[in-house]
Amino acid sequence: MYEILAFGVLALVYGVTGLDNGLAQKPQMGWNSWNTFACNINETTILSAAHAIKNSGLINFGYEYVVIDDCWSVKSGRDSKGNLVADPSKFPHGMKWLADQVHALGLKIGIYSSAGTLTCAGYPASLGREERDAALWASWDMDYLKYDNCNDAGQNSQQGNIKRYTAMRDALAKTGRPILYSMCNWGVADVWNWGAPIGNSWRMSGDITNNFNTPFDGCPASAASGYGCSVINILNKAAPIVAKGGPGGWNDLDMMVVGFSNLTPDEQQTHFTMWAAIKSPLIMGHDVTKQTWTTLKILTNRNILDLSQGSWNIATRTYTMGDVQLWQQTSPDNVERIVMVLNTGAKDRNMTVPFSDIFGGDSEREAATYNVTELWTNVVTDEVRAHIDIVVRSHGIWVGRFQPTSGIQHVDIVRASPRRRSDEHQAEATVSNSSGAEAESEVESEAGVE
Repeated sequence: MYEILAFGVLALVYGVTGLDNGLAQKPQMGWNSWNTFACNINETTILSAAHAIKNSGLINFGYEYVVIDDCWSVKSGRDSKGNLVADPSKFPHGMKWLADQVHALGLKIGIYSSAGTLTCAGYPASLGREERDAALWASWDMDYLKYDNCNDAGQNSQQGNIKRYTAMRDALAKTGRPILYSMCNWGVADVWNWGAPIGNSWRMSGDITNNFNTPFDGCPASAASGYGCSVINILNKAAPIVAKGGPGGWNDLDMMVVGFSNLTPDEQQTHFTMWAAIKSPLIMGHDVTKQTWTTLKILTNRNILDLSQGSWNIATRTYTMGDVQLWQQTSPDNVERIVMVLNTGAKDRNMTVPFSDIFGGDSEREAATYNVTELWTNVVTDEVRAHIDIVVRSHGIWVGRFQPTSGIQHVDIVRASPRRRSDEHQAEATVSNSSGAEAESEVESEAGVE
């Protein structure tokens, strides 16, 4: 028995143009050290992650940035010239050497600071020293800056935020080196309304944790910022502002928690799909030296990655009804459609989705016939008319690509791979640890998730 859903009309909006520095024309992809290692980092940690990204094949799917988070510098202060100093006990060869090693693998490297007097972990930060610090990072051949929002010296109004983050934008530009600028101000001061000309991405919410949908007082649904935010909490906050992102400047839903064992495989698929479809940066946070096949297959699903890196418009939410959400993406010519149905409830659901809900009263499209490919399983349903019957697992997602075969402008139908279940899909990479040996262990969180 299928329940019939009734959804509203799809708004077809793409977004805005972001920072004009030639970077992040597509959402950036990579890895950040914090979620697994927090302050327990050193050059071996970073190089091991870089080697794992290359050896596992993740590099071939677009994961290119290796970002060093907080705690990399000497905590006691700067040198006699006023420069930040990499902690020699953690990085004995220095940051330029480390950057060279990462670049030799075909990857790019990132660094961290805060638009404040101290970083979130209490290390020297960059407020008032933007040009000096940007010049130092450029001399180290850094490619990426994650710029946090701790210890802001009372400059927490919208104008204060704009001033602090613009200062670093200008300092990075002055170096002449292309450095992707990732602003991490947690959605404070409605950053999505002013971030596009300043940064290549901006955090639009509080910090994520490896929790799918459990409410937490530290991350109220009514406020953008917070900590310990669940996947669905962040998704719901992103829904009204998706149109604020675009090439060069993206809404950042925070680092992914794919690969953390607190989330089921269904939850991880839902999480990864929505981060991709909304075109958030896809920054991994798990221990890539110990990832499982399940983790790798999720992160390397080309159908889902295409929602992020391909020409599809940013996904918009059509409707929420109880535990069910319907989201859609359109092709640039508005001929094809990606339909995503999320089930945040505790039970699997059999659903009938009528075309009137998907195509919003467009009689021509409602009357058309479609071949529908489910993008996680590659199962194709031919000649679908009027409605589609689907099953969505608890905390899972159904993702259908609708390709018209009659009734509207005809396009060549590009079929997915032969019909098969997702658990039979072979990723185009090998799971390995930094030494190249296959890794079987589950990924565990070794630190709080930022």
